[in-house]
Amino acid sequence: MQNSDLTSSGVDLSRKVGNSSFRRLIGVGGGFFPNITRICAWTVVGLLLVMLVILVIESWDAIVLNPFAIFSGTTWDPGNGVYGALPAIFGTILSACLALIVAVPISFGAAVFLSEIAPAKLRTVASFFIEMLAAIPSVIVGMWGLFVLVPFVRDPVQRLLGEYFGFLPLFQGPPLGYGFLSAAIILAVMIIPIITSMSREVLRTVPTAQREAMLALGATKWETISRVVLPYGRSGLVGAVILGLGRALGETMAVTMVIGNSNGISWSLFSTGTTIAGKMALELGESGGITRAAIIELALVLFAITLFVNVIARLMVWRVTKVKGVKF
Repeated sequence: MQNSDLTSSGVDLSRKVGNSSFRRLIGVGGGFFPNITRICAWTVVGLLLVMLVILVIESWDAIVLNPFAIFSGTTWDPGNGVYGALPAIFGTILSACLALIVAVPISFGAAVFLSEIAPAKLRTVASFFIEMLAAIPSVIVGMWGLFVLVPFVRDPVQRLLGEYFGFLPLFQGPPLGYGFLSAAIILAVMIIPIITSMSREVLRTVPTAQREAMLALGATKWETISRVVLPYGRSGLVGAVILGLGRALGETMAVTMVIGNSNGISWSLFSTGTTIAGKMALELGESGGITRAAIIELALVLFAITLFVNVIARLMVWRVTKVKGVKF
């Protein structure tokens, strides 16, 4: 009995020693695990800096040649060494902003319905289809836009808008179907699932006690949503909108297939245009020398626009959370 007890005690002791060694190895109570997570965090920052440095190096020849031509010129003529990309910058920002105007109300309405009103079964089914829509490749959405959306926008949408609102600058021009209106709709289709999914998750984090307290005071369902649920989650809602905007700014194939790809600036939604991502996709493969540097400079401009948008979004979220007294 004594021998067996000693043997079992030795086994238990060896297991404890082994477990403690393993715990020290993975950094429980030590510095290994925190150091690994720190390395992972700085790796993300390093990747961002590496991308920025590579873009600057690859576009340096175009930057040195004429640093402001890409922002001021409206003519893109590689044969004559003219690289004015103002129409592409204008088209990128305009199409993304128009897409937000279409997508944000629909996304917020869908998110509120799914999180606050819809029955459990309908909520599950609708959420599944929204996630499926977000997973559709952009080239497939672009083909749908080319063969279905563009003819529909041409007639009856543009025809009717031209007949009744043609006196406005936004609705002037021939009804081609291609252009900023189609690009905005196709971008809205692509970012609605993203904004809706994130907004729904944000609204689901609102404590139930907040809703119950408002209802106990005699508020209606809509008053509870508008005065408690939406204000509580507004910082997350802003983040969802900015994420959708980032997707809209960088979208390539779907927009390229329906925007018309003309190098011009017009405030009419019926006019054709181009975007930075579309111009890069169409011309980078056959470019070389200074033309390639100019196209990579366009990528640097898009990088800067996206970074600027995210900084502004972070400041907005910080301001909202500061007002609410939330600290991160």
